[in-house]
Amino acid sequence: MEQEQAVVVRPSREADVDAMLAIYRHHIRRGVEEGVDDADTPQPDDLRERRKNLKSRRFPHLVATRGEVVVGYAYVVLFRKRPAYRYSVKHSIYVHHAHLGQGIGRHLMRGLIDACAAAGFRQMIGYIDADNTASLTLHEKFGFVRVGHLPGVAYRYGRWSDSVMVQRSLGPGATTPPPPLPLSTR
Repeated sequence: MEQEQAVVVRPSREADVDAMLAIYRHHIRRGVEEGVDDADTPQPDDLRERRKNLKSRRFPHLVATRGEVVVGYAYVVLFRKRPAYRYSVKHSIYVHHAHLGQGIGRHLMRGLIDACAAAGFRQMIGYIDADNTASLTLHEKFGFVRVGHLPGVAYRYGRWSDSVMVQRSLGPGATTPPPPLPLSTR
């Protein structure tokens, strides 16, 4: 019996871009019906630049691998661009469709939470399709709470779908002043 390779979560590399883009494109194409223009789908250079930008600003950008194969990736961006929100991030996690249900999202979530906390961020926020039970369950297991419901914000496959906003604290209570962040993230 062949032993399954361990999942390793690590910072993304330039060489991971094509694999990440393939994962992303699959999920985007799956998210809307045939005939909808997906011309805004990023190109390899777009993703390379975005990744470089995030990493230079010390925002976590991670991949999960099995052996040498990228099976998922995760990253954060600022929740809002105004300075008052500099300690809050919005996250995204994408898992290769052939590896769904194998714990990849769990590994990426743990790595992302740890990396965000270590970077001094205080809040993580996510938006999840209300029909994505697996993602909602994963977030709940990691201490995210539902803080918002956005009815009918996406149109896919001939119907309107809702989004759920989730949030998780990474730091101490509301009265504790934040630690200083490096100038590059301000």
